Amino acid sequence: MTTTPKTHVRVLILLGSPRKNGNSSGLAQAIQKGAATAGAAVENVYLNGLHIRPCQACYTCQKPDAKGCRIEDDMQTLYPKLIQADAWVIASPVYWFTVSAQTKLFMDRCFALISDHRPSLMAGKKIGVAMSYGDVDCFRSGCVNALRTFQDAYRYVGADIVGMVHGSAENPGDIKADAALMQAAEQLGRELVQAAV
Repeated sequence: MTTTPKTHVRVLILLGSPRKNGNSSGLAQAIQKGAATAGAAVENVYLNGLHIRPCQACYTCQKPDAKGCRIEDDMQTLYPKLIQADAWVIASPVYWFTVSAQTKLFMDRCFALISDHRPSLMAGKKIGVAMSYGDVDCFRSGCVNALRTFQDAYRYVGADIVGMVHGSAENPGDIKADAALMQAAEQLGRELVQAAV
């Protein structure tokens, strides 16, 4: 028996910066270019433009008969997109030695996608990460803390981190001057699609 290959890999890009044209978004654009070139259908979600409340630790989503998160906000429209996508790209600047608050809110609310009572809805997802920071050093900036957060979280839920790109840039758009980094980001987009096929 042969399996039919996917005709369209779906990539969801989650932009965690308040700057629509910031440096992490610049990296995400390069990833998008690579993914689109490889034939993926790509959608961008600007997290800062959504109303996402913090997780309330009510554990409603973890009950055996749970229908998901009980909080009525914009995550309710985002959950179906997250479930349907084959790959996620999470792009965030480093804020105060870790991910941005917008990114952390989103990540916390993904708790509703896992449960002891059903298979993880994140298992098998292909993940790409894009980070930007102002300091020239990945450790001193705190980027390494953010990268470790992604590694630990997505390993726990059974997702697969395909790759991470990160770099230093101070002013919005400056990161695009780093040609090698932009090429690496574009290549990550292609690799995400290949991994998801």
